Amino acid sequence: MALLNTPIPTTYRGRFAPSPSGPLHAGSILAALASYLDAKSHHGLWFVRIEDLDPPRESPAAAAAILHTLENLGLHWDGPVLYQSQRHAAYVEALQELISQHLVYACVCSRQTLTVSNFSYTGICRNLNLPLHTPAALRCRVTDQKFLCNDRIQGQFMQRLEHDVGDFVIRRKDGLFAYQLAVVVDDAFQGITDVVRGIDLLDSTPRQIYLQEQLGFTPPRYAHVPILINSKGQKLGKQQYAKAIDNVFPAAELMAALTHLRQKPDPTLASANPAEILAWAITHWDIDKLKGIIQIPEN
Repeated sequence: MALLNTPIPTTYRGRFAPSPSGPLHAGSILAALASYLDAKSHHGLWFVRIEDLDPPRESPAAAAAILHTLENLGLHWDGPVLYQSQRHAAYVEALQELISQHLVYACVCSRQTLTVSNFSYTGICRNLNLPLHTPAALRCRVTDQKFLCNDRIQGQFMQRLEHDVGDFVIRRKDGLFAYQLAVVVDDAFQGITDVVRGIDLLDSTPRQIYLQEQLGFTPPRYAHVPILINSKGQKLGKQQYAKAIDNVFPAAELMAALTHLRQKPDPTLASANPAEILAWAITHWDIDKLKGIIQIPEN
């Protein structure tokens, strides 16, 4: 299997992987800046991946706007931008590998059925042996084994996949590949050693570690940073109409993000340009300052 032959990198390789469903906002900049600073403070590389897997939810102009905002903030990436919409063949290859291990089955459960089970899939279709070409979602079979993530910020996080999540979707009924499979394949393809992202994705990590094991990939280190939440405890994002980043005042946006990341930027940087702010932030980056923040965002 070709995608299993990627050499293990020795240099720190981080990434930022936004979905082009709208412009970057303050919440997404936290993840972008944290991943960038962690990479550059380790003298590593930082990549950008556009997660354009879901065309119905995406804006045609959003990807270009995201890249423009990153450049305006001085967050320059290494190497070409990777677009998941161009990676279909790699996901098919990974799916076939999982099929060969008898880990994939078709699932025709309705949303109503999943709601009754509180979205922890109970394996209703697991033993029906439906043909994989059935118009249905494809799920990955899991065990009740404990999967641990030793997170650099959040500490040890554990799930028993069968009990806490259940068999999970890796290809949707409409034929689109699910995030869980695509992110694992692309992290391996890009040789990502460190994933720094929002704490709202911590719950997904054991599933990704499970897929990495099945596909023979080396798991990266994980660090899940606190996110911005509104007064209702909800993640501040596009669904809550979060305000887009102000491209006119990028330095102010960086200063605000550094403050949210508890980096205590030097007040003298208030009149600095983005390059000067980032140079200071790389030198003074301390991810340990994010430890101990209790945050459980609502859906």
